[in-house]
Order: sequence, then C-alpha cells, then structure tokens
Amino acid sequence: MNTSNTRTIDPSSLLTLEAYAKIRKSGKAQAIEHRKLRNVHLGDNMTLQFEDEATIRRQIQEMLFIEKIFDEEGIQGEIDAYAPLLPEGSNWKATVLIEYPDPHERKRELSRLIGVEDRLYVEVEGHPRVYAIADEDLDRENAEKTSAVHFARFEFNKAQREAVRAGASVKVGCDHTNYPAHVSVPAETLASLAGDLRA
Repeated sequence: MNTSNTRTIDPSSLLTLEAYAKIRKSGKAQAIEHRKLRNVHLGDNMTLQFEDEATIRRQIQEMLFIEKIFDEEGIQGEIDAYAPLLPEGSNWKATVLIEYPDPHERKRELSRLIGVEDRLYVEVEGHPRVYAIADEDLDRENAEKTSAVHFARFEFNKAQREAVRAGASVKVGCDHTNYPAHVSVPAETLASLAGDLRA
C-alpha cells in the first residue's frame, strides 16, 4: 500500500456517522455537481469519472454510513479500499464506466471491447499521448468480455504536468478498433483536473 495515498484521508479527518447524517442531504447537490464537473463523456457509451480527494472522501463517508461502520478497523478498511483512487500529484485517476442501457447490446459490445481500458489516453497539447495504466488491483476482463467498470491511472511527466497547469488544451480519447473516440476536455473540467497535478 502506498502510504502517500492514505495521508490525505485518515480516520480522524472523517465525520462521525451522526455528523455525516446531519449534512448528508444538504451536501448531496454540491457533491453531485462536483462529480459532474469531473466527468468526461467519451462517445455515447463511456464516461471517465476523474477522482479526487472530495469524491473519494464522500464515497468513504457514504459507505461508512450505509454499512453503519464505526469501529476503527472497519473505517481503516474503507480508507484502504479507496485510497488507491486518490491522485498523487503526478497523475489523474479515473473510474471508467461503459454503459449500454439494453442488456443484449451491452453483452455484445463488452465482448467487442476486450482491451479497451488499455487503449484510453490523455493527450496534452504539444506532448505525446499518455495511455492508461488500467486495473492495477485486479484483472477486470476475461476471454469472453471486458468489464463495464475499470480503474485507470494516467501518469504525466514534469513537462506535461507543467503544460496542463499553464493552460494547455487536453484531449481524452480511445483508439480501440471498436470504440474510436476523442473529446476535448471542457475548460471548467480541465481547471479542476489541473488542481490534481503538482509541477
């Protein structure tokens, strides 16, 4: 476990179940807006949800609340489960959702999209593409199909990080044969994502 992940969120920084219950509803709209701001839709059927300290903190608090976890070991277990999704200053981390409303279409497309998670990339203006390092915790596909959920890390070098922080344009894309797509990251989303990077 990379301990640099867990320094941002430790048990003492979390709200108690009672305190969270009081702000859970009032904070929901803000949490949803923040989540939407950090979503990038790639084509019609894929969304990259870029995680940060706020999204992960909310997720941990939700899990503790729903599961009624209040013992020290249980709380640390939830933190440890989600800590790998926290960006570390040199990278962006995203939950990748592949969504097809029709179950038959979903089954067919997931079989056509084997390996798609490794063909996701971020392209900073003037720099080479950064391909996703996907599903480091466990393999999420088999010979028949890929998963509808993946976890991706995009690791940037110093020049790329500085370019993003200086306002360079950024594209997110996929060059899988069966899902070619790319999109420019909107300015407000990029401003939020730039805050994840340190020079």
